[in-house]
Amino acid sequence: MEFFRRLLFATLMFVLAALLFSWWRKDQEGYGAINLLKGEKPSTFTTPDKPKLNLNDLTVLSRLNEEFAKLSEAVLPTVVSINTKTLRQGQVKWHPFFGLIGERAQVIPGLGSGAIISKEGHVVTNFHVIEGVAEVQIITNDNKKHPATILGASPDRDIALLKIESHRTDFPALKFANSDEVRVGQIVFAVGNPFGLSGTVTQGIISARDRHLSDSQMDYLQTDTVINPGNSGGPLVNIRGEIVGINVAIYRGDESVRAWQGVGLAVPANSVRTVVDGLNEKIKANAAQTASPSTTGRGFLGLEVSGEPVDIDPVWGTARRGARITDISPRSPAAEAGLKPGDVVTKFQGMAFRSPRDLLDIIRTQPPGSEVKLEVIRNNKMGDIIARLGERPDAGL
Repeated sequence: MEFFRRLLFATLMFVLAALLFSWWRKDQEGYGAINLLKGEKPSTFTTPDKPKLNLNDLTVLSRLNEEFAKLSEAVLPTVVSINTKTLRQGQVKWHPFFGLIGERAQVIPGLGSGAIISKEGHVVTNFHVIEGVAEVQIITNDNKKHPATILGASPDRDIALLKIESHRTDFPALKFANSDEVRVGQIVFAVGNPFGLSGTVTQGIISARDRHLSDSQMDYLQTDTVINPGNSGGPLVNIRGEIVGINVAIYRGDESVRAWQGVGLAVPANSVRTVVDGLNEKIKANAAQTASPSTTGRGFLGLEVSGEPVDIDPVWGTARRGARITDISPRSPAAEAGLKPGDVVTKFQGMAFRSPRDLLDIIRTQPPGSEVKLEVIRNNKMGDIIARLGERPDAGL
């Protein structure tokens, strides 16, 4: 009996010792009884009580940190995501039993960025973002989706002007800086939605000025700010939140690498502003002609077009829609110019149009006697036809 009491007492003491040891080593990961018997000391993990540096002693860095955050908060609401859809017509194939069979058109999505530059919702972006697209949708920073109208573009400068279809007149907007005053080394921020990650802000400097992508001698600003696919059309802003450039391209020394390599290019703000001002002048001039048809709205070519627009494959490198001519009036300006039924008009005076009716409206607003250029696709070939407008027969009515 005494033996069992001693055995029980020894067992209880062992359990108690094990519990005490477990409690003591609860924060000593990897330390066990064998380590204890070997005389090894347990490892420790002690975190610091305060940061290495006190920001109260680093007033400049602290203020810079706060100002960068304020700048981002101010600029982000003015930057939009641009989602596009391009229709690519399917190929027509010959089937031995069913004859000609057309494949279903493909819908190709696109992605880009843009900056709001007016309270009425005008948006500037890259031309290549909206080139040849069938639909444009703008998503503002508050995640609201809006349809958009393409007002015009400059393919040479890769700049396009859009208008958000909304009755709002209080959109947050950015102003242009004088890009001639941009200095190498100054801090800039790129805002956009690279890879679809909306509301992304990256910071860098102006690395160089007057960079060229080709022998066209168009100048660009070079920046080391992180720019990736999806940033195209987004603004490059200075520390005052002004647009110094519109991000347009990534320089890739290695064609197999499609990510950031430290060299981004942006169209200078002064060039962008020149394009925007020119497009606005054209819009105002067209509006004035439309408002005064009695003096200028007498243009006449003598053609009929199909009411349904023709979708143009992007491989043509022209407008996204065209108008198919269905009939030509005998001895009309169109007939004298050589236009024929079946021709597809893609541009008028270098300008694209949204629908066949828009083409007719534009012709009617031109003064008689004007020499105009039409871009035409005929028999799977593209060319220009020069015509001289006549006076619409009913203009005097």
